[in-house]
Amino acid sequence: MNPTVITCAITGNLTKPEQTPHLPITPEQIANSALEAARAGAAQVHIHVRDPQTGHPSMDVALYDEVIRRIRAENREVIINLTTGPGGRYVPSEAEPRVAGPGTTLLPPEKRVEHIARLRPDVCSLDLNTMNSGAEVVINTPRNVRIMAGVIREAGVKPELEIFDSGDIHLARDLIADGTLDGPGMWTFVTGVKYGFEATPETLLYARGLLPAGAFWSAFGVGRHEFPMLAAAFVSGGHVRVGLEDNIYLSRGVLAPSNAALVERAARIVQDLGGSVASAGEARDMLGLPIRN
Repeated sequence: MNPTVITCAITGNLTKPEQTPHLPITPEQIANSALEAARAGAAQVHIHVRDPQTGHPSMDVALYDEVIRRIRAENREVIINLTTGPGGRYVPSEAEPRVAGPGTTLLPPEKRVEHIARLRPDVCSLDLNTMNSGAEVVINTPRNVRIMAGVIREAGVKPELEIFDSGDIHLARDLIADGTLDGPGMWTFVTGVKYGFEATPETLLYARGLLPAGAFWSAFGVGRHEFPMLAAAFVSGGHVRVGLEDNIYLSRGVLAPSNAALVERAARIVQDLGGSVASAGEARDMLGLPIRN
């Protein structure tokens, strides 16, 4: 059995500062939280950035650059995974649905990966979902995914395919078949998002069965599903993810004091189930990721 890679999703773009005082906002806070998570056992950190003044989600390349520099100044081995998810949300206006209403974040695909081309992290997420997400819609058309995938490949960055439902897997397999993506791929199943994959062990077994042979896969559950789905992913042969992006509680009604606390609990669950936690170096070997100069 390979050791289990723990990914920590540090801040996300949906968790609000008013939900928890422990959410990192500034580049310094995000980098420090990522470093603490790495010391607790996370081999990979998944990064969004926030406007330091408002706490709102941001795609400012300078903020990403500062976070990366701060992390790399102390830890060159932990895998840095930047998001490309923001820029795909659509909210139709009530009077004219063809016109975007407040809350729409749609951006050209090239803009969504501008920070990837310029900063060249180890890994970046690549969403393949077009779906209802709560009361809104997320749009990732095959054309836009192809454009983003091309920029990611040109930058020499490994795409992490974020999968919200089974159709996303079929799209990704088509993109592998036509050479847009390299197989067998790095995949992450997102469960517990309303109108997406249900957070159940059956979901993981079904999704796992659709993957190409030899695929590297992880899974996570949002909210109260975080730790049950972590255990389900481990016993199903996958890797795991936790973090304040996905869940702000350590236990029922108890706010997690940090991302590191969530990672520590994840490591304990993996070890209690008979597994071992992968170091960043071991994770890099599994994924074929050299340490960048």
